[in-house]
Amino acid sequence: MYDPKTNKFPYPEDTAAHYLKADVIKEIVFDENYHYVNKSFGFRFLRALSRIPLFLVVFLAQRIRMGYKVKGRKNLRKNRKLIKKGIISVSNHVHMWDYLGIMSLVKPRKPRMLVWDKNVTSNLGGAVRIVGGIPIPPSNMRGFAKMCYETFDFVQNGGWLHIYAEGSMWEYYAPIRPFKDGPAYFAYKTDRPVLPLAYSYRPVGWIRKKIFHQIAKFTLNVGEPLFIDKSLPKDEAIKKLTIELHEAVCKLAGLKKGENIYEPLYNKESSKRIDYYTTEYGIGYKGSH
Repeated sequence: MYDPKTNKFPYPEDTAAHYLKADVIKEIVFDENYHYVNKSFGFRFLRALSRIPLFLVVFLAQRIRMGYKVKGRKNLRKNRKLIKKGIISVSNHVHMWDYLGIMSLVKPRKPRMLVWDKNVTSNLGGAVRIVGGIPIPPSNMRGFAKMCYETFDFVQNGGWLHIYAEGSMWEYYAPIRPFKDGPAYFAYKTDRPVLPLAYSYRPVGWIRKKIFHQIAKFTLNVGEPLFIDKSLPKDEAIKKLTIELHEAVCKLAGLKKGENIYEPLYNKESSKRIDYYTTEYGIGYKGSH
């Protein structure tokens, strides 16, 4: 695999923490009265209208900007009937536009994704909602229960839900960070499969490097759906699937078994950043600092 090995970005100590600032420009209460999956006519009309610039301009710009390619598209075709009944997908989160790549992959379907609440209260909040963002209530249990209820219903009625199990975006980061168990939890509650996806990197040419100061190009790799093991107790089943998803994303990203430097399960106390390019870690990583 190719690893950009950049220290350009201030990756936080906590592997799930955010380093980008989202300026709050509007106060929104994410409680049991908020419409997490908005089904109103006006919102659905705006979602439909947004397809015009997405297809004509945005997807093309995203492909050019990211050097975007897809590998494993056949896995979508052969699982078409399964996906049509509703599915959850999971991937690493490595670029501000990487969700656009997933939207482009699944078009003409209209996926939704779980997002950091501050993405919705920021100046880009309207756009985040239009492309399918579902805010995760940070501290309101009733709001969280309402969000789950509406999202479960969306998936069980044939929707495509994307979840970034690492918890935050770290641009151009090659190791797969520990996963939170959200995708497996949603799989357990909806009884729908989870499709692992992974972004990997390719070297850039002279023009991208010198003129556009780009670090790497992106390939979106598509895996095979994985299922929750309902023969196990709930907590064991969720843990097992989370580990399997982490292993699948590592493999899709080009990491050999046992090569990733992080444990599969996120732990708030112990899941800390490893500066692998300045330590003994990094065996198998072929990028240059």
